[in-house]
Amino acid sequence: MADKSPAILKKPGMRLTRQRRVLLELIDRSGRHLDAEQLYRLAKERDPKINRVTVYRTLKLLKQGQMVDELDLMHHDGDQHYYETRLKQEHAHMVCLRCGKVEEFYGDPLRKLRREIETHFGFQIVVARTEVGGYCAHCQVLRVRELEAAAAQAPPPLSMRRRRR
Repeated sequence: MADKSPAILKKPGMRLTRQRRVLLELIDRSGRHLDAEQLYRLAKERDPKINRVTVYRTLKLLKQGQMVDELDLMHHDGDQHYYETRLKQEHAHMVCLRCGKVEEFYGDPLRKLRREIETHFGFQIVVARTEVGGYCAHCQVLRVRELEAAAAQAPPPLSMRRRRR
């Protein structure tokens, strides 16, 4: 990212300030999706002079400059938004609705879907964000166990109970 960010930030009217560089590097190199507060804490570790307002303003500027995307990731943890650089190829986010784990999916199925939409609807796609909510393999096992335990503790249905007269 360090190689690409200066070129990206050389758009008209866009300067590569220390704060912008720090935030772009954190977003790109963290290996996870960070919200603004997480970014603020990490940025503060790297540059003690940075403040919360600067982080929020810089994120807004980076979004407007189309250098980062703001994601809601199925609002798993509430209303906060997460950030990632636009340097990645197009991908889908799969969010576990139980544990919040986020996986990224790249590949031909997404490119094929994009082509089909463009062809079928005559629609020129400029940006596409795909989020899929479900349960990861680990949480699927936990859900089955919970359902089995709940079923074992539940009283039998009325149709199965003997009627008293």
